[in-house]
Amino acid sequence: MTIDTNAFTLGPLEAGPPCCEPQTVIQVRNLSLHYESQAALDNVSLDIYKGCITALIGPSGCGKTSFLSAINRMTDLIPGCSVDGRILVDNEDIHHPKTDVQSLRRRIGMVFQKPTPFPLSIRRNLALPLNEHGVTQTKEVTVIIKKALQDVGLWDEVCDRLDAPALSLSGGQQQRLCIARALALNPEILLMDEPCSALDPIASGVVEDLICRLQGRYTIVIVTHNLAQARRIANYAAFFWVRERTGQLVEFGRCRHIFESPRDALTAAYVNGNRG
Repeated sequence: MTIDTNAFTLGPLEAGPPCCEPQTVIQVRNLSLHYESQAALDNVSLDIYKGCITALIGPSGCGKTSFLSAINRMTDLIPGCSVDGRILVDNEDIHHPKTDVQSLRRRIGMVFQKPTPFPLSIRRNLALPLNEHGVTQTKEVTVIIKKALQDVGLWDEVCDRLDAPALSLSGGQQQRLCIARALALNPEILLMDEPCSALDPIASGVVEDLICRLQGRYTIVIVTHNLAQARRIANYAAFFWVRERTGQLVEFGRCRHIFESPRDALTAAYVNGNRG
């Protein structure tokens, strides 16, 4: 099943987190994805809007992470993975032969489910990707590191131990460090794959509050199994389901509409806890 994203009338938000008037930054059209011979996604089309938070919801195995990974071509790194369809970012086809994939991934940062700090110091965790992308002047690197750590609320907690191992931080601090590492590269878009699922409730709340603060400055696409979290933070929601072992998009729209007045009976059953 596919949807026509043009069928939705996207007027001003009636409730929920603030968001600008919809301005498309990512266009996904007829996206299908296979791992070897197994289809993970079939014919998915939707738009992602600038400065807004879009939550991807649905049961495990319905292709949410695959969808996320396709947006910045992390799928290129998966042996046997093939992608069909079009993904446009600012009207540029990310699969065009002239696309600089390294630059694409700088523009579109990724935060994973489990915190993934490098086994290096806190400082080097942020300096290393900057160096890899050509930012090597010590003064500039220092300024960027401080700003990124301030953005995620870590600066006051670690400013006096930047040379301590990143792995000595708590789980919540490690995840915020990983978000800071992505922000240090000054991305336009942040992809987040269940960034709170490996954290305790207090650390999860801190990261969730951080995501809300970043809304507006960045376009955020987040996979979450926490429906309450999706409802709290997202401007838009996309509901995925599995049919014949293949992930499909069932419904996309304003988050409030998805939860309060879904168009599809399956969506209603899922958000009400009757399915999935």
